[in-house]
Amino acid sequence: MQDDGDHEKVNGFVRKHFGIAGTFRLHRSALGWDLLFAPLNVMLAPIFLLSRLAALFLSVLRLHRGSQWILRQPIFLHSAVARAVEQRVETELWPPNTPMNDRQRRLLRDYTSVRTSVSEIFTTFVVLALGYFMFRNPTPGVVSLTPFVSDYMTQSSAIAHFPLGQGLGNLWYGVFPPERSITYVITVGVSLAAIASLVTTFAGIVADPIQVHLGIHRRRLSRLLNNLEANDSVGPVLAREHALARLADLTDAGVSLFRILR
Repeated sequence: MQDDGDHEKVNGFVRKHFGIAGTFRLHRSALGWDLLFAPLNVMLAPIFLLSRLAALFLSVLRLHRGSQWILRQPIFLHSAVARAVEQRVETELWPPNTPMNDRQRRLLRDYTSVRTSVSEIFTTFVVLALGYFMFRNPTPGVVSLTPFVSDYMTQSSAIAHFPLGQGLGNLWYGVFPPERSITYVITVGVSLAAIASLVTTFAGIVADPIQVHLGIHRRRLSRLLNNLEANDSVGPVLAREHALARLADLTDAGVSLFRILR
């Protein structure tokens, strides 16, 4: 268990590295391969969730060797920002000259993997707000946002090129909406996904200070240190952030399917 001195070290670490200035320093590392890793990690996130559920299931069946084998398999690509956070934890919060074992490094990597899901959740809120304020509709993801954006862009382009002027074009296409090709919809969707992945890459710049204010970073980091110091092997843990991110994906798919069938 941590004493008062450890709590103060955690608080200082959180303020230093996850406050406004600190998170900007961290995210300078993202200006490189992380721009590619972010969308790939988003694609790998469902596999990560399934692996953790499988590990939990095997643990319940007391098949601990199989459970631990699954937990040892890295799913997410190791981003530069994640490595930077891990390095700071190891050098500033872990006892010097005490190397971490494999179990501890796995726990540390699991800790930083939560940032991927938090970034996805933040991006979901951005897309949701965009859909509501622009189209007055709930759009919990790129899939549900794409039809609205493609419709808007198709209609705007048709009105701008209407031969009798934009005023009459607005009236005409208000009654007879222009058709959009499936190729165009796919192109818009891919473009929005690329923008969303960029938002996800740098979402921590906004999400980190918010989590500092709410005490989330401090609690998560304290829990990590307690698990690192525990002598017994920590079983499979499914962070709620991973589940929430996947719930957002399911909601996005459900909203899109409802609109198609309506």
